Amino acid sequence: MTHASNVCGTMMPIEKVGEFCRERGLRFFVDCAQTAGIFPIDMKRMNISALAFTGHKGLLGPQGIGGLVLENGLERKIEPLISGGTGSLSHTEQIPDFMPDRFEAGTPNLPGIIGLHAALKWIEDTGKDSIRAHELELTARFLSGLAELEEQGMLRIIGRKDLDNRTGIVSVQTMRMDIAQAAYRLDRHYGIMTRVGLHCAPSAHQTLKTYPTGTIRFSFGWANTSVHVDAALAALKEITHGL
Repeated sequence: MTHASNVCGTMMPIEKVGEFCRERGLRFFVDCAQTAGIFPIDMKRMNISALAFTGHKGLLGPQGIGGLVLENGLERKIEPLISGGTGSLSHTEQIPDFMPDRFEAGTPNLPGIIGLHAALKWIEDTGKDSIRAHELELTARFLSGLAELEEQGMLRIIGRKDLDNRTGIVSVQTMRMDIAQAAYRLDRHYGIMTRVGLHCAPSAHQTLKTYPTGTIRFSFGWANTSVHVDAALAALKEITHGL
C-alpha cells in the first residue's frame, strides 16, 4: 500500500496494517514516494518487508533515480524486470542472485546516484522534523484560506481539512469553472504551477468521488514561503470570482 495519497495527501495507517500482517504471517510492501525524506519510517517496527521510494519528490534528488529496500532473503523471491550483465559475474550471462546486483543490470545511473546522495546529505543536515514542520505550516495557512472560498461555494477541498495524518498536498475542485481552465489560468496569468486531472490515480479519484474530472493539486515544499501561499489564495479568489 501507499504511505500517503498523491491526490489528497492523506496518510495511511501503515503501522496498524503492518501489525495486521505480522499477526497473519503476511509480507507487507509499502510505497513511500510521497513521504520519504519528510516522515519517519521504521521498517522493523512497522513490519515492512519491502519499501519502495523515488528520489525526486520528498528526497529532493534528480528524476530517474529510486530505490527498493528489502528484508533479507526477499530478493531471491522477486524476479528482476531487467536482466543482463552487471560486471560482477563476467563469466555468466545470468543476473546474479545477490544484492544489489540482482536488480541493477547494465550501467548504473551514476549522475542520479550522486545527485540523490547530495540531496540526502542536505536532508540530514536540515532535519526531517524541520522540513515536515515547515511544509505543514504552509499547508495549514493554505487550508485556512481555502475554507473561506469553500464557504462561498467557489471551490471544494478534497480530503482532510486539518493537519491530522496528512502531507503538504492539497487538492481542490473549482465549482464554477472547469478545473483545467482554472489550472491554465493559474499557470499563465499568475505563474503558479499545479497538477490537474487524475494524477495517474483513477482509483483514488473514484474513492474521493472526483472521477472522471479529477482535481487541481497544490504541493508545498521547503522552498515555498507564506508569500507563495498567499499569492495562490489571492489567485484562486480572483479566478473563482470571475475577476
